[in-house]
Amino acid sequence: MTDDLREQVHAAARRARVAADELVLATRERKDTALHEMAAALRSRAPEILEANAKDIEAGRAAGLPEGILDRLALSETRIEGVAKGLETVAGLADPVGEVLRGSILPNGLELRQVRVPMGVVGMVYEARPNVTVDAAGLALKSGNAALLRGSSTAEHSNTALVEVLRDALDKAGLPADCVQLLPCHDRASVTHLITARGLVDLVIPRGGAGLINAVVEQATVPTIETGVGNCHVYVDAHADLDMAESIVLNSKTRRTSVCNAAESLLVHADVAEAFVPRITKALQNAEVTIHGDEQFTRQQGVVPATDEDWGTEYLSLDISARVVDSLDEAVRHIARHGSGHTEAIVTDDVRAARRFTARVDAAAVFVNASTAWTDGAEFGMGAEIGISTQKLHARGPMGLSELTSSKWVAWGEGHVRPRA
Repeated sequence: MTDDLREQVHAAARRARVAADELVLATRERKDTALHEMAAALRSRAPEILEANAKDIEAGRAAGLPEGILDRLALSETRIEGVAKGLETVAGLADPVGEVLRGSILPNGLELRQVRVPMGVVGMVYEARPNVTVDAAGLALKSGNAALLRGSSTAEHSNTALVEVLRDALDKAGLPADCVQLLPCHDRASVTHLITARGLVDLVIPRGGAGLINAVVEQATVPTIETGVGNCHVYVDAHADLDMAESIVLNSKTRRTSVCNAAESLLVHADVAEAFVPRITKALQNAEVTIHGDEQFTRQQGVVPATDEDWGTEYLSLDISARVVDSLDEAVRHIARHGSGHTEAIVTDDVRAARRFTARVDAAAVFVNASTAWTDGAEFGMGAEIGISTQKLHARGPMGLSELTSSKWVAWGEGHVRPRA
């Protein structure tokens, strides 16, 4: 069975390579036409997609999946419209393939250009997020890559329906349907075969919980881009506007708890703690948030004492850890120890404090007087995102089209030969 599954995955990768070789020659017009066809197909076939998604939701509830996971899994007409618009936005973006990154003419007349090129075959491993199926397919297509999608069994019906719709649209647009393929999801060995298919697969991107990401990064022989979990903090500085701070904390925490840009920790400067701690405690509790607090927070009714584990937890629920710090530097040290390198925010009217915070905090995104919820490829103008990288090599933060490309040097000569040494 394992050998059969390996061959199944490798055969899909070989088909993807053939598709990628054709896609690299496709004009922007052809790719954009296909993206619009994909968007139109999602809208016209929304009923069958929602019917498939309902099966996954029903199975997930029966299996006792947490509400946060069910929220990630759920599709609606609004969410389908959102991913369809995302494809149209991607179609409107500049084609990264062929972009000249730098170039020069050497003194001997040899012309050098470093240009963007597709990665080739990109594998995605992800959990319970059918929207990723569409985002990954669209971004891969526009950047000239073929996508191998390995979703979770919890989204099997949804992903199958979505990929069928997308493949039909590609075929209608005159591009290879194998630009998008769905891999088997019931045996974890399919992940292993994908992430070790060196020579067949050029890049793997894991997107999901810490366990999935760590397993892929540690076991892969194919190059990977690590998309980390989101233990995001909001730090309310001594010079914060407390009205603004309350609004930002609430939005960061409660806008949508199941996503990686949701705030999981609140830090409050001691100079404003007396005024802000009771206020934000009441506001969060009114929003049904459970606060896991330090000694000063637990003086407020209903606050649960925080454990050491709470400071590093990505809750993905209506929970937040909270503590009072004596200085901005202490806040930075807390974030360095417990943060995941995803998104951190400071609320302050002090420009010097803001500059110190943004310089010292080591994260993919750092916000001043803005909600952590803004860390999103679509909001950053990328149309969609294939993930949010928390590593420091090649790509960091929301990953869009350019992050799915590599580069090559192209040299033009006129019989140039290099003299013998």
